Amino acid sequence: MRRLILTVGAVCVAMLLSAPVFAQVPPDPNNPNEQVPEKYTYTPYGENIKLDQAKKVAEAAMAEATRRGWPMCISVVNTSGELVYFEKMDECQYASIDISQHKARAAARFRRPTLVFERLMGKGPFFAYLPTLGDAFTASRGGNPIIVGGKIIGAIGVSGGTGSQDDTISQAGAAALK
Repeated sequence: MRRLILTVGAVCVAMLLSAPVFAQVPPDPNNPNEQVPEKYTYTPYGENIKLDQAKKVAEAAMAEATRRGWPMCISVVNTSGELVYFEKMDECQYASIDISQHKARAAARFRRPTLVFERLMGKGPFFAYLPTLGDAFTASRGGNPIIVGGKIIGAIGVSGGTGSQDDTISQAGAAALK
């Protein structure tokens, strides 16, 4: 028993003496995340998108996708990212069902186009934390907030083509209620 007490005591002393090793890492002046803005600007949430509005958004996106001949999955969500309306064109890959919903959810919950995250991820290691933001995080273009009267009422997510194709269709849908 005495040996156990001495061992535990030695471990505690060692931990106490090594505490400075766990000191805070100094800020990196090259890291853009170290900048503290004076004001945080954002687009506020409005009332949730209604079903008839969601259908109108999806119809505009579907019309643009059909005109271009790009088979897409189109998801429209409310402000909290919950699905309100979904359409899958014939020949759209099955993986795009979930991807379109994830893009829409990310655009609604983070109040910005998913293209923003894609571009930040491309800026290098200072943005490596982004995937830790949770299951709503998606860094692939094609998700855009739906803004009416200066407020976000929902978002659209599109998947099925390249990122730029997805974003083109998503923007066409998001513009339907302006």
